[in-house]
Amino acid sequence: MRYLRETLPRRDWLKLSAAGLLSGASVPWFESLARAAIKRPRGKACILLWMDGGPSQQHTFDPKPKGEFKSMSTSVPGIHIVEQLPQLAQSMEDLAIVRSMSTEINGHYDAKYFLHTGYKRTTAFEHPSIGSIASSQIGLPDDDMPAFVTVDAGFDRADGGRLYRSVPAYLGPTHAPLAVLDPSEGLENLTPSGDDIDARLELLAGGEQRFAERYALPAVGAKQSAFNRAVRLMHSKRSRAFRLDEEPEKLREAYGQHKFGQSCLLARRLVEAGVSFVEVIHRGWDDHSGAAKPIAARAPWMDAGMATLIRDLKQRGMLDDTLVVWMGEFGRSPGNGAGHFCRAWSSVFAGGGLNTGQVIGKTSEDGKNPGNDIVDRPVSAPDFMATLCLALGMDIHQEFLAPGLRPIPLVEKTAKPILELLG
Repeated sequence: MRYLRETLPRRDWLKLSAAGLLSGASVPWFESLARAAIKRPRGKACILLWMDGGPSQQHTFDPKPKGEFKSMSTSVPGIHIVEQLPQLAQSMEDLAIVRSMSTEINGHYDAKYFLHTGYKRTTAFEHPSIGSIASSQIGLPDDDMPAFVTVDAGFDRADGGRLYRSVPAYLGPTHAPLAVLDPSEGLENLTPSGDDIDARLELLAGGEQRFAERYALPAVGAKQSAFNRAVRLMHSKRSRAFRLDEEPEKLREAYGQHKFGQSCLLARRLVEAGVSFVEVIHRGWDDHSGAAKPIAARAPWMDAGMATLIRDLKQRGMLDDTLVVWMGEFGRSPGNGAGHFCRAWSSVFAGGGLNTGQVIGKTSEDGKNPGNDIVDRPVSAPDFMATLCLALGMDIHQEFLAPGLRPIPLVEKTAKPILELLG
């Protein structure tokens, strides 16, 4: 610690302390850097666009002839989505719509858990989220960037039930996400706070130094090594990925000034800098008064942000190695979309080297409630999880050891990946 205190500028010490990096308490992903011994090449990355609350499929990617929104043709003949998403319609060759999600659970939190982990929630056991799994499987263990980042893209309303927060569970705190609360602010926790920061730093530095002198253990050395890596991140060009103001104004405008669009831009910058998994979370899609009016208001910024993200990745040669997924925990009831509906809803894949420009599955067109049933290729939550993991290059047959030396498969053994999407 004395080495750091003598060689770092005072401003950087303030930033490290405010971020919790000098205690290791709030940034667990730094703790793993010195302990990691496994080397592996960087694999694909994923950007998950999570619409918390459950977006209506009939007001987005599965319109019906007599629905509240009219449909429009896309860049792929024969595929239609709602006319409120014109930019995404022109990107259809890079999209694959799964219209036959059937996921059993209509309660918000349990459904969020199911779609994030691939397992149903139990009271006494916690499963790792897909972001934490990706961190453990495709992240670089000795990298100076976190493998998993979540970005808060704001909310329309404080609804949608309890917010699911990704946890690493039995994978360990190394694979917990780094949370960004505002894309325009970047890493807010690197900003010092409090009038007594100097006194607190001196006290902390003294305690750390005495501890290191008294306990000359490998773990202590590993922790100090992690601190040095943190310092390198602060001074590296890659940490600038969190600064949106370095992007051209024209591109920022293309993404849209809404927090969702800026979050999509930040996600692209983070993936470009080496982050393996970024989850962008927008809340407020629990439209119990009907989906038409709120989605008509959301569509412009969602369309701009998501479509520009896909185009931007493609123009930079990153789309084949970056999987983009749009979804929520379930869909909405056919018609006005006022109710929860897990039986037949839509998710969207883009990029990732997948077979895009197609629709997987189909919902009913006839009857009293068009869209009420799946008529082709149902996709369960484990099927979805297996597909996502395979698309990112993971071995879905491997097992993790949970507490009590209990073997837990990466995905349920009953899962059937969407092979026509994977190719």
